[in-house]
Amino acid sequence: MRKRLTSSMLAAFERYLTENEKSRATVQKYLHDLRHFAAFAANRRVDKALVLAYKAALETAYTVRSANSMLAALNAFFNFIGWQKYAVKQFKVQREAYCSAEKELTKAEYAALIRTAERGKNRRLALVLQTICATGIRVSELVFITAEAVTRGEVTVNCKGKTRKIFIVPSLQKKLMHYIRTQQIKSGCVFVTRSGKPLDRSNIWREMKALCEQAGVAPSKVFPHNLRHLFARTFYHLEKDIAKLADVLGHTNINTTRIYVMSTGAEHRAKMERLRLVT
Repeated sequence: MRKRLTSSMLAAFERYLTENEKSRATVQKYLHDLRHFAAFAANRRVDKALVLAYKAALETAYTVRSANSMLAALNAFFNFIGWQKYAVKQFKVQREAYCSAEKELTKAEYAALIRTAERGKNRRLALVLQTICATGIRVSELVFITAEAVTRGEVTVNCKGKTRKIFIVPSLQKKLMHYIRTQQIKSGCVFVTRSGKPLDRSNIWREMKALCEQAGVAPSKVFPHNLRHLFARTFYHLEKDIAKLADVLGHTNINTTRIYVMSTGAEHRAKMERLRLVT
């Protein structure tokens, strides 16, 4: 029997992911990765040799993390469709002791982005940056920042089949309440487009990238999820409670949280120097 990826298979897999309450972003990511594999297969018969060739091609074209993400999507599809024998192992990754300084956003850079947005009279973006960074929510969870939630000072987030509550600190609440009044928002989502639709990841990503040059911040550091990382590092620096941080971030696996609190190269170097093991 000739085994090929078909559009009907992808449609069935999409329904399966949706019914299992995967986020829309996750569903789209999986489908994008499967289409990438389909393009590589080019109508050839799917077998283990083809999948191994695809894995080798990913290794030369992508970072290990990206390649593993794409293989995870493919393996999930194989499991769903009953082709488990074609699944392949992910690349082994040595856990890093510290994160790259070229990737991590600092507090000073975060403040520069906010100032640049405010100078450009983009109050909405300045508040979006502060809301994500001061609460640690995912960019996809901004839709839960409603006028009602701001008034209460507490947000109820429903994501990936889990519900958690997030506090809005008084200083952020005051800014959001002022924005709500000036924008004459009566109810519902606070951050919306001109047509009234909630801002999505692409809207925010594009606006953030436009700030880089004027703010003097490297584009590689400027994306919504890095604000969540900055929140996590700052929270952990104060609390030193990784289990509590995992709850705040909505992580099921604490190993995911460990990635967020990894120290920077400069911090790691300073700690190594304090060992004073060179005589």
